[in-house]
Amino acid sequence: MRTAQGTIRRVGVEVEFLGIDARTAAQALARAFGGTCVEEDPHAFHVQDTAIGRLSVELDVRHAHPRRTAAAQRLRLNPALAAWLGAALSGVVPRELITAPLPVDELHRVDDALRALRDAGARGTGTTWFGSLGLHFNIDPPSLDAGTITAVLKAFLLRNARLRRETVGRGLTPAFLPSPYPDDYVRRVVAPDYWPDLPTLAEDYLAANPTRNRDLDLLPLFLHLFPDRVRAALPHEKIGSRAVFHYRLPQAHVSDPAWSIAGAWNGWAGVETLAGDRDDLLRRWRSLRERAA
Repeated sequence: MRTAQGTIRRVGVEVEFLGIDARTAAQALARAFGGTCVEEDPHAFHVQDTAIGRLSVELDVRHAHPRRTAAAQRLRLNPALAAWLGAALSGVVPRELITAPLPVDELHRVDDALRALRDAGARGTGTTWFGSLGLHFNIDPPSLDAGTITAVLKAFLLRNARLRRETVGRGLTPAFLPSPYPDDYVRRVVAPDYWPDLPTLAEDYLAANPTRNRDLDLLPLFLHLFPDRVRAALPHEKIGSRAVFHYRLPQAHVSDPAWSIAGAWNGWAGVETLAGDRDDLLRRWRSLRERAA
């Protein structure tokens, strides 16, 4: 998988888990991959200069990290209170492993990292009492032109039902999945005459999906491309600007020694294969239309 310029594409990975705190997890990663643990706060650690680049582990609660973004300044807690909040929530809120963007051909190293975390006591079976344990991919697009992004979105929407069924098939409660795309929006995008320019693609997406809670979240990508437009439409949504496809449907099963991120990644690879075949996109659209008739 390469970009239009011929470089190997990169993928950042985020994996949620329970069972051990951020410090213990970071120390386990440093033992496995080398590098130096740097504490940001009691619930966020960075492992620098590892064999697979920088790794971070943090409690998935924004207000437990008082040094973070300006957007959080309004409710910024002092360090002692933030540390107390993190400790109080650590029994129910996941920790998150965040990798630096990795070349696609090195994604298997994430499984090595998860093995190190599991050996240190990390666990997780896809869900908690309060929601899911996510496995997210932040994928470099092959190109940032309108045709490429539209083709990937079409392909994803055409394969989305299958991907959701496969996710639920591992025992996930359907209510814990991200919210589905509106039916009218899906029909519009997958239609064979829908090939808008980038501004129109972004406007249509924002109008139908004013939320990060989608299986394929394109808000980071559109914020990168059209920052003023996205901030004006969603002034209070927590979005980071990144030129990536944020694929957030899969779930993490860190407790299972046989589990790998490869299955979820292969699901995404199928989306990109479909996106590159305009004839197959048309066939899938016709099949969808016939089933709906």
